[in-house]
Amino acid sequence: MAKITLERLAHSYQKNPQRDADYALRPLNHVWEDGAAYALLGPSGCGKTTLLNIISGLLQPSEGRVLFDDVDVTTTDTAKRNIAQVFQFPVIYNTMTVKENLAFPLKNRKLDSAYIEKRVAEIAELIDITDELNKKASDLGAAEKQKISLGRGLVREDVNAILFDEPLTVIDPHLKWQLRTQLKALHQKVGHTMIYVTHDQTEALTFADKVVVMSEGQVLQIGTPTELFDRPEHTFVGFFIGSPGMNVLPGKVSGSTAKVAEHEISLPQNYQEHQGTIEIGIRPEFIRISDDTSGLLVDVLRVEDVGHYQIVRTQLITEGNTFAINVIVKEGVEITDGMRYLHFEPEKINVYVDSWLVSGGRDEEDC
Repeated sequence: MAKITLERLAHSYQKNPQRDADYALRPLNHVWEDGAAYALLGPSGCGKTTLLNIISGLLQPSEGRVLFDDVDVTTTDTAKRNIAQVFQFPVIYNTMTVKENLAFPLKNRKLDSAYIEKRVAEIAELIDITDELNKKASDLGAAEKQKISLGRGLVREDVNAILFDEPLTVIDPHLKWQLRTQLKALHQKVGHTMIYVTHDQTEALTFADKVVVMSEGQVLQIGTPTELFDRPEHTFVGFFIGSPGMNVLPGKVSGSTAKVAEHEISLPQNYQEHQGTIEIGIRPEFIRISDDTSGLLVDVLRVEDVGHYQIVRTQLITEGNTFAINVIVKEGVEITDGMRYLHFEPEKINVYVDSWLVSGGRDEEDC
């Protein structure tokens, strides 16, 4: 296992990058703690795989350094970094049995046969493939082959890190949940440093101790699932995390009051005046809809029953622009025609300037 340090790291596929848009990975500094489980989360093309490949050694960064336990490995090849990597599609030997595939990384290092037998049995049980051990890999389906690929990545106990590049893409939803749970249990048991690339927030939030949210080559926030949910540091993080994501509305903020479409909303803190685009963010879980006319007036578009709760889709029209506002309501609550007013929980409101979170103070001296 290793502590992984990214020092002034950046990468561009262009020869002379001049603008942020020229970078596939914008400059960042970060320390991946030894033994922690991380997820790189973001939409396709945001730089997740570029960052993973730099850490693994498949790609050399155009700027900055990568250190394993304070040793510079920026130009060190993948094999010498002592990592395991599991890719989006299975990487296995079809002519070998499942058992032979799992054992190969250990036999290649000439480890004791008794240890190999024991370790292969442990991993086979973990990924629920014990009954398939003597089958040829070529005889198995795509999901089973990817389980073998996962097993090959997990079988070594001496690696500095295990890197997963969207490894559950070809696996059906029920099995995805099962394997995520098993990977989490394995991490808690053996304590390897694990980095998991995904565009699926459920995978990221259930697997990782900390999630790295990326967009357009930039790391926007690194935090626990709770931190990302409660205090998104960027409006993209708030919108990307959650189902539905955070509502983001244009407004004006003065002291402890926000004004949205001329409706005043109380804030939990006092805010100083800021230059730039002011927005407030609040999650659908923290909005109440009622017929109390003291709330923000909206148009109700539809109500979606998703089983254990309802999503009320509303819209606000202000200054010629239309903004969607989603509200989560308990199952069984009837939404009547008169329920067109929204009430926000003040303690759950975040304030953003030019898309970045800003903090207020409890009194004017704290601002």
